[in-house]
Amino acid sequence: MKLSDFDFDLPEELIATRPVSPRSSARLLVATRGRIEDRIVRDLPEMLRPGDRLVLNDTRVLQARLSGVRRRGGAPGEGEARVEVTLLEPRAGGEGGEWLALVRPLRKLRVGEEVHFAAGLSAVFLGREGDAALMRFNCEGADFDAALEAAGEMPLPPYIAARRPADERDREDYQAIWARRAGAVAAPTASLHFDAPLLAALEARGVEFTHVTLHVGAGTFLPVKVDDPAQHKMHAEWGEVSETAASEIAATRAAGGRIVPVGTTALRLLESAAPAPGEIAPWVGETDIFIMPGHRFRITDALMTNFHLPKSTLMMLVSALMGVDRMRAVYDHAIAERYRFFSYGDASLLMPGEN
Repeated sequence: MKLSDFDFDLPEELIATRPVSPRSSARLLVATRGRIEDRIVRDLPEMLRPGDRLVLNDTRVLQARLSGVRRRGGAPGEGEARVEVTLLEPRAGGEGGEWLALVRPLRKLRVGEEVHFAAGLSAVFLGREGDAALMRFNCEGADFDAALEAAGEMPLPPYIAARRPADERDREDYQAIWARRAGAVAAPTASLHFDAPLLAALEARGVEFTHVTLHVGAGTFLPVKVDDPAQHKMHAEWGEVSETAASEIAATRAAGGRIVPVGTTALRLLESAAPAPGEIAPWVGETDIFIMPGHRFRITDALMTNFHLPKSTLMMLVSALMGVDRMRAVYDHAIAERYRFFSYGDASLLMPGEN
């Protein structure tokens, strides 16, 4: 297996820079083993059966992009230089206010130097770790989250940020309507297609919901740089499957319902928490699970997900679920039919157990 097996040519105009409105009016490509259908996300209740369970990632995206100044000495305003900081991941769960971050310009920062942002937020530069900086902020917990809400911007993915800056619309657009546990620096983007009418329709259909948490890190956008994907080092992300969530999922499996994660983040977490085929257990910690062709899925029956970057770990994940050749046909169809790609794009429902 080679990295090139997961490559494809994508016309640049198919990269979405804004979501459609309403959210559930996005297109939905439904793929089984033998057929492909072009539907709309609001049709999702028709694709599912009473007793199926959608697993939703309730992580909340932080306003993780910050613009500040470093002071070289003297009074505020004297000798100030602009600094751009993008949070990557917390150290020790964010306790102590320490975060790894991308900083521009990193080479000009000195250890011990302080960077000041809006809303009274500041951070001390503790040193470099590879291409990243270790920063200690002057607050943590709920105070830190509140300061980020005031001082930060949404950390749009690189393929959107290169085309336009984040704005006020993104504060709502780049957040799932059920997001509640702050900690992600990227959105679980399949979640962005859901609105209140769709949730109500799913509930009326008899579809059930379970919430889990995986704090998505910026590593989700890291490219695979090795020709042999098995040599790729996967980034780690913190997640939790509560006792309640595990019980709900186990009950659905026992009753013959299907487990359908909404997004690859929820899927990766479930597979991390599944000790054996058909089993699920409470779980908390960091997962660096790398799902690629050959993986034997333990708890996942289907997946709702967006369309992913060429040669990415997420392209490998969906290929593991459906098969490399099948996913190539799915993506060929999506491109030919002008589906919108990536975080603000359209969605797919992948159902490997259906004919």
